[in-house]
Amino acid sequence: MSSSSPHRSRDKEERPRFFDPKAKSLCWAKADAVPGRHPDRWRKDAAGNIVCKRFCNCQGCLCFEYDHIIPFSKGGESVPENCQILQTRVNRFKSDKDNVDKTQLQGYSCDVKFTDKELDIIEMAVYGDVIRPGNQCRCRTVAEMLGQYKPKDRMAACKLPFNDESL
Repeated sequence: MSSSSPHRSRDKEERPRFFDPKAKSLCWAKADAVPGRHPDRWRKDAAGNIVCKRFCNCQGCLCFEYDHIIPFSKGGESVPENCQILQTRVNRFKSDKDNVDKTQLQGYSCDVKFTDKELDIIEMAVYGDVIRPGNQCRCRTVAEMLGQYKPKDRMAACKLPFNDESL
């Protein structure tokens, strides 16, 4: 088999159990982007669930893990071609099963669906701002709105839908 195959014979040296940083980066990059969200912060897992990059290896509906498509226990390698991001809950239910299709994965998904406004609030809490791709702007932090902080970031701040005087 070629070295790019997710399978490799077991008589080789010890196989790494976990994905290295490069494999994780490539895995994140190949996951579907979330429309209107920054692709370095948000992606869709293999079941279509929205996940946040900062919520890796935790519990919750926006949390995810790097999953072996072909389970490690069944010979799957820890390489980018055998990696997908999965909501933590979905990954736990998938466990060491292989040949699991998207419909089955969706059946394991967390039932909570977040609105755009809720995702904005979460992004503000996690990253300190909200970046909208394409607009080349970012939402101002509360400290900026109160005049307590002048950002060093050159990206222009978005105008909020209310007057600053209303604070």
